Amino acid sequence: MYIRFVNYLDQINQYRKSKISNRNFLVVLAIIVGVLAGLAAAALKSLTHHIEEFLQSDWHWKYKYYLYFIFPMIGILLTVLYIKYFIRRTKFETGLTPLLYAISKKSSRVEPHNIYSQVITAAVTVGFGGSTGLEAPIVTSGSAIGSNLGRFLGLSYREITMLVACGAAAGIAGAFYSPVAGIVFAIEILLPEFTIPAFIPLLLSAATAAVVARAFYTQQLFFLVTEGWKMDALVYYVLLAGLIGLFSIYFTKANYAIKGLFYKIKDPYTKVVVGGLMLGALVFLFPTLYGEGYITMKGLLKGDYLAVINNSIFEDYNNILRL
Repeated sequence: MYIRFVNYLDQINQYRKSKISNRNFLVVLAIIVGVLAGLAAAALKSLTHHIEEFLQSDWHWKYKYYLYFIFPMIGILLTVLYIKYFIRRTKFETGLTPLLYAISKKSSRVEPHNIYSQVITAAVTVGFGGSTGLEAPIVTSGSAIGSNLGRFLGLSYREITMLVACGAAAGIAGAFYSPVAGIVFAIEILLPEFTIPAFIPLLLSAATAAVVARAFYTQQLFFLVTEGWKMDALVYYVLLAGLIGLFSIYFTKANYAIKGLFYKIKDPYTKVVVGGLMLGALVFLFPTLYGEGYITMKGLLKGDYLAVINNSIFEDYNNILRL
């Protein structure tokens, strides 16, 4: 049965090649990848923000901030159990390392479960307060869509890699409504040997994903209230850029150092308890660390400077600070 299906698929590909060139076919597939990745991005954001909104805003209890000690640990534990018993994986990798390894060592073969498992685990982890971000999960999910679509159609390694990059660009574009950022990311990280013809599939995929995600998830990420550039503040912009650059170096080194310490802990459940409680303690003291932090950032951009202490042990001092 399987051999018959493969032969039938090969006949379809041969017929397709006689009617349409690979370059034009990749353009069509890039749009399909964009649609699917846009849907995945909308699902990820919707699920994550529903969990965040419920735990942070919709559920009212005066001393709710005490539960921040255990919220991150609960989210991480649920993710570990899901991966271990549903995906049946004992090795837990985070970030883009598995994706880069798949491109370089596994002929761009990204496991099919990443299409949906990345959405589920990221939403649960971040929704319960884990400060992991949605960038890597949606990139991996979009890349998995491109990889498996290309493999299903029997494309070459180079063509599958192109679809993997289209999926990554579409994931970023759909999650953050920024096609340009998605294209730049795909070119810089996944397509080091960039050629001009590759730009068209990336552009179509990213633009399609942004439109589809916007159609299914209309909530604005940020509300920016600006009146244009102020030349008098240019020095402060440059100073801020320098400080952020230095902070990024510190953040990267600290991240690798802490990750190295956790690699020494062999039992995954010990990692869950230690990491979850440490993060819970930080979120308890500084609620702005909860999840992505976008809820707090929205409040700050709207001028609500007291958003940084909402749901914290300092919330009772709101009235004093307003004076």
